[in-house]
Amino acid sequence: MRNVIIIGSGPAGYTAAIYAARANLNPLLLASSVEAGGELMNTTEVENYPGFPEGIQGPELMTKFQEQAERFGTEVILDDVTEVSLEGEVKTVKTGYSGDFEAASVIVATGSAYRKLGLADEERLSGRGISWCATCDGFFFKQKTIAVVGGGDSAMEEATFLTRFASKVYVIHRKDTLRASKIMQDRAFANDKIEFIWNSEVVGISGENAVDGVTLKSTVDGTESHLELGGLFVAIGNDPRTHLFHGQLELTKDGTIAVDGRSSRTNLPGVFAAGDVIDPTYRQAVTAAASGTVAALDAEHFLASLEQEANHNPEIAAAVAASV
Repeated sequence: MRNVIIIGSGPAGYTAAIYAARANLNPLLLASSVEAGGELMNTTEVENYPGFPEGIQGPELMTKFQEQAERFGTEVILDDVTEVSLEGEVKTVKTGYSGDFEAASVIVATGSAYRKLGLADEERLSGRGISWCATCDGFFFKQKTIAVVGGGDSAMEEATFLTRFASKVYVIHRKDTLRASKIMQDRAFANDKIEFIWNSEVVGISGENAVDGVTLKSTVDGTESHLELGGLFVAIGNDPRTHLFHGQLELTKDGTIAVDGRSSRTNLPGVFAAGDVIDPTYRQAVTAAASGTVAALDAEHFLASLEQEANHNPEIAAAVAASV
């Protein structure tokens, strides 16, 4: 039986692994067989992560995270978690191909996924003019004409932020009214660089090696038109990856895993959560990494308390004592 299993391989998961490994907890990290490394694997240049003044490619950054975690003794398995049983003193995590694993504690760092438009060229041009994060990529669109898709607070915030860099920002919304709060609407309406395209949806994206435009379809009469662009930001929401934990872990109104205050403690003893799966607001690599630190420290303290209660469960205590 393991001391700690970490589910997820983004900045939160790998940082938790680094701290847990340095505490001699011999963590097992289960990374996805398809999406290992998290959302940064879909990002090109990362210039806002501390310690890399010249910037670094997203996949390269995540490779360094993994190398650092493995250096201290983390075991990384590229497999998908299919089922978990987190109640009780022994937690069970089932995978698609590597079998079942048991642990005294589990750290959930499954992140969140940006909602996508579902268009054929969306994946092909990801990182080549299509982005889901203005604060991550806005700098690369200096003096370009770009568009933001969406009508909520996130879209208004993204559009307003992007006016710092772009020469013009279109907001494309499928209705003639916004879902955003009044204060966010007012800021966008007052910005001379922002122009709204109402009652329209993006049905096509063009560009050989980079985005050069989109095809718009009217939601009123179905007519289509072409809009030339140098970039497209999709801000139609994101969904925390919590499907594995429904019915076991408490969720917030935002759909994220609920934790106790600034800690990583969930409603189940020995189960901790970190990163975007608990954060509906910031969703940055650096905040996720910090959250992973908290989770590892909380797990370490929990395991130490189990050791002190050795007489209550000799099996768990023996496993903890072997590595703490």
